[in-house]
Amino acid sequence: MKTYKLAAIALLHFCLLFILSGCWNNKDINHRVLPVAMGISKQDKEYKVILKIPEPHQGTTQIKIVSATGTTITQVVDKISMNMESSVDLLHVKVIIIERETAEQGVKDIISGFMRARDVSAKALVVICDEDLDEFFSKIKKTTGPEGTTLFDFFEKNAGWNPQIALTRIWMVYRSIHSYTHDVAIPLVKSGKSTMVEQIGSAVIKNGKMVGEINSDETLLVNAFNGEGIQGRIEVMDHASVLIISDRMEHKSKLIEQKPYLQSQINIKVVLLETRGDPSTKVIKKELEHLLTNRFNLMFTKFQTSKADILGLGQFYRTQISRSQLKFWRSKYYPHLKMDIKFHINIQNEGYLKTSSD
Repeated sequence: MKTYKLAAIALLHFCLLFILSGCWNNKDINHRVLPVAMGISKQDKEYKVILKIPEPHQGTTQIKIVSATGTTITQVVDKISMNMESSVDLLHVKVIIIERETAEQGVKDIISGFMRARDVSAKALVVICDEDLDEFFSKIKKTTGPEGTTLFDFFEKNAGWNPQIALTRIWMVYRSIHSYTHDVAIPLVKSGKSTMVEQIGSAVIKNGKMVGEINSDETLLVNAFNGEGIQGRIEVMDHASVLIISDRMEHKSKLIEQKPYLQSQINIKVVLLETRGDPSTKVIKKELEHLLTNRFNLMFTKFQTSKADILGLGQFYRTQISRSQLKFWRSKYYPHLKMDIKFHINIQNEGYLKTSSD
C-alpha cells in the first residue's frame, strides 16, 4: 500500500513538471523582431503591409524595411515572420500608417482586427499617408535617426508634437466606429522635402471612412475641444504675434423642440511676442477673438455639411436624447445644431513690449 502511495506522489510530481513549464513557447528577445512602425494599404482584395524595423549593428542602429501582401493583415505578418530569421512581435509598434486611398475605402476591418487579435497595442497612434507608402517608407528610411524612433517622436508630446497635430490612437478610432455621437480626426502626413515628415492637416473619419480633411489651424480647435491642450501655439495677426499658454472651455447645452443649442466659451491665456506698429491690448484681443471665431465657424459649417461630429458635440446631449434616438444624432439632430461660440482672450505677459491699454 505504501509503495502505491509513493508511486502516486512521484507520478503527481512528474505531471507538475509539465504544468509548471509554462514558458516553453516563449522566445528570447534576441530572436524577436520589434517593428516600431507599420504601413498598411489595400488594393482590390489584398493588403500590403510594410514594417519599419530598427536593428542594432556594430554599436549603432540600422533601419530595415520589409513588406509582403496577403488577404488579411495577420496572414501578411505571419508571411513576413516566416521569411525572417526571427519572429515578428507587433506589441512594440508605435505608429500605424494607412494609405489615403485605403482610408477612403474604410478602415473598419483593419481597426477591428487589431482590437480583436491584440497583437498591436490599442494605444498605438494612427496616421494617414497622403502618398504612396513604398515611396514614403523609402524616404523616411534615409532620414531616420540612429535610434529608429524619429517617426514616433514627431507625435510624441515630450518631443516633436505641436498642438495643431491630431493625436488619435487605435482605441479612439474603434470607439468612433461604434459611437453614435463621436467621430475622429486622424493626422494626415506625407514625406517632407527638408524634414522627414510634413504635416498636411487631419483626415475627418466618419463611420470608419475618410470623408474629408481639415487644415492645421482647424485641427488646433479640434484638439482644444478634445482636451489635448493648445499650449505652445503661435498665432500671427495683423498687428501682433502671441503665444498660447493655456486654454479652458465652458459649455451649456439644451434641447428645445428637439433642436440642439450649444453655448461655448473658450478662455485663452496668451503671451505677447511681437507687435507691428503701436497697437493697444484691446486691438490685439479683438483681432485674435475675430480670427479664432471666424476660423471656428467656417470649420463647424464644414463639419455639419459632412455630418461628421469630430468635436464630439453629441456627447453633451447623451442625457437629453433617448438611447433609441441617439443613433439618429448625425442625421436628425447634428445638422440643425445652433452653436454660439465666444473666445475670451487674456494677455498674461507683454514682455518688454510697451502697449497701451486703450
